[in-house]
Amino acid sequence: MPVKNRFAEMLPEITEWRRDLHENPELLFETHRTSALVADKLKAFGCDDVTTGIGRTGVVAVIKGKTDKSGKVIGLRADMDALPIHEATGLAYASKTAGAMHACGHDGHTAMLLGAAKYLAETRNFDGTAVIIFQPAEEGGGGGKEMCDDGLMDKWGIQEVYGMHNWPGQALGKFAIRSGAFFAATDQLDITLEGLGGHAAMPHNTVDTTVMAAQAVMALQTIASRNANPVDQIVVSVTSFETSSNAFNVIPQSVRLKGTVRTMSREMRELAEKRINEICTGVAVTYGGTADVTYHRGYPAMVNHEEQTEFAAGVARAVSGDCDHADLVMGGEDFAYMLEERPGAYILVGNGEGAMVHHPEYNFNDEAIPAGCSWWAGIVEQRMPVA
Repeated sequence: MPVKNRFAEMLPEITEWRRDLHENPELLFETHRTSALVADKLKAFGCDDVTTGIGRTGVVAVIKGKTDKSGKVIGLRADMDALPIHEATGLAYASKTAGAMHACGHDGHTAMLLGAAKYLAETRNFDGTAVIIFQPAEEGGGGGKEMCDDGLMDKWGIQEVYGMHNWPGQALGKFAIRSGAFFAATDQLDITLEGLGGHAAMPHNTVDTTVMAAQAVMALQTIASRNANPVDQIVVSVTSFETSSNAFNVIPQSVRLKGTVRTMSREMRELAEKRINEICTGVAVTYGGTADVTYHRGYPAMVNHEEQTEFAAGVARAVSGDCDHADLVMGGEDFAYMLEERPGAYILVGNGEGAMVHHPEYNFNDEAIPAGCSWWAGIVEQRMPVA
């Protein structure tokens, strides 16, 4: 099953959808235009059922195969939201919304899954049911969790679920995947260190929070270097250092630190939270101050299931001739919530050379569309073959 000729024929149409989505990006759960467009197309394709409003603005469609002897139900998921980035591509179809752009390729993901849905609704060459899932708010909003909390898996009887992301720097249309932990858990730090402000010429009358915070920032780096097993993955990054005063001659009363923690296992996540609290509290006490530490747990690590990963890789090899072993990714992906509820797998499809995702000059490569659509269709047709 190489790239399907039908998708080569559909490429201009799917590209047109993709570029329209690119021109009209929407953030988080505010995907009202996108969700309506998706729902309208799914209905026009002849899907058996189209439901909106799942996970606030998510869309779910049902496509029944020619037969249903197996009783299998496979879910396919694409994300729809954009990023709060001002586009700098100069493209003819660049974002028309100031401060928002599809800098992660969700426009491409949505268009590819729409293309696969149209094909599956036309052919229905499978035994079972395909559930087509369009999710809002992947970029920090946890839309995947909200859809699951709305009963996505149980309402539609989904037994397995599959996802895909484009990947710049990977050969165009080629695939990569790995079993087990793949994308990292993404947690946030919010730390306020309190001391005693005063005149910078009389530091002996103060409790200097700038020195205290600087020491805390450096000490936090020892979590990875001296507390974690060297073979485990963990990143602790302090990304914001804000003093309560910015005058030349004032020692600030307080300093606020913000940052992120990325881990691949429950053990590393728990270690990070424990040590961050201990280090910041200990440093503050050493200097005569106090620390208020908030550790916010974000997306969990995304973990591919072994059997479904092997199957997904086989479909990818059939489409493009091979499937590489993917590197670990310390970025987050809220498809993790769906993989916590059902077995499944998440794969990367090559976007070719160009800017990396989350960059103002990034652009999804439309030439990847036939491979991505073929993989989606192959998941359904090969997992639920007509007897």
